[in-house]
Amino acid sequence: MNGKKLKYGYTTGSCAAAAVKGASQMLRDQVLVDEVELYLPCGETARFRLHGCVLHDNTASCYVVKDAGDDPDVTNGAEIHATAKVEFFKKHRIKLCGGVGIGRVTKPGLAVPVGEWAINPVPRRMIMEVVKEVFAVRCIPATLTFTISIPNGEELAKKTLNERLGIVGGLSILGTTGIVKPISTKAWTDTVDASIDVALACGSRAVVLSTGRTSEMSAQQRLAPNGELSEEAFVMMGDHFGYSIRSCAKKHVPQVVVSGQFAKLVKIACGHEQTHVSSSELDLATIAGWLREIPELAHLERLAREANTARHLLEASDYHRGLIELVCDKVARACTVCAPGLPVRILLAGYQGETLYY
Repeated sequence: MNGKKLKYGYTTGSCAAAAVKGASQMLRDQVLVDEVELYLPCGETARFRLHGCVLHDNTASCYVVKDAGDDPDVTNGAEIHATAKVEFFKKHRIKLCGGVGIGRVTKPGLAVPVGEWAINPVPRRMIMEVVKEVFAVRCIPATLTFTISIPNGEELAKKTLNERLGIVGGLSILGTTGIVKPISTKAWTDTVDASIDVALACGSRAVVLSTGRTSEMSAQQRLAPNGELSEEAFVMMGDHFGYSIRSCAKKHVPQVVVSGQFAKLVKIACGHEQTHVSSSELDLATIAGWLREIPELAHLERLAREANTARHLLEASDYHRGLIELVCDKVARACTVCAPGLPVRILLAGYQGETLYY
């Protein structure tokens, strides 16, 4: 950006997993550790410096200072702490808990069920993997408890949308790839343009615009299981829907597929060309108005008005086909408004990577 190469950072999920790995190794070996190597979901490895290492007979703790790189992030510089505790001759199990500064989920519609600590699925999996790696051999029955905490997490959470979403008491432990890519609108849109150019140059007969990695993988599984579409056909548009669809039109892309999960597609359906905008309540009210006008869907209006998030609405409706078709049709119309005449199909990716609509 402006001649400067932007620096990647690491997610809170990566930092938490690294801290857990450090605490686990210290607990197992009864020796202080100052650094750990972690395998990230994106396929890369990274080394994390450990701070504040403390070791007792049955507990060990340390923390990782989060480095968000050049990404503007309220958690940059936060201390992600982990404490590992072992209780011998107890039930053989692994417990993951939140401590100070970690939020709890109080409303439905998020990736974590109500009542659980706000530690998202991928970070949970990363943590469990490092625990099983470190404690691969255990002969004595024991309960292992791992507690994640962020000392100033509750204060930092006030600068986020957590409370509105029903995450109270602190921050969420997030991340799907393990790394944080710096946000630069110009850099991102330049990348979109370049990606479309490459797809066309490679002879791709379609471009698949995805809002995120999960929806991209869903589209790849559905549209390219046998290599019908090359990897160049898949373009990560992120939040830049309006720009990306217009770029496809300007470059005369033969066929476009817009792939996203329900919450992102709802934003597009409601006319947002930038899908990072925070307007969940207004969007749900808009959907409720659409539902009210369709007799066979009118019974879902109340669900839309009472839902906490778009995902909550989808799940509360039991993935109602009419609701799905309504939103996807509105997305198609939004594409027509942005890029008249551009052939577009819509793919709705489920929250487990499945395809719900195409």
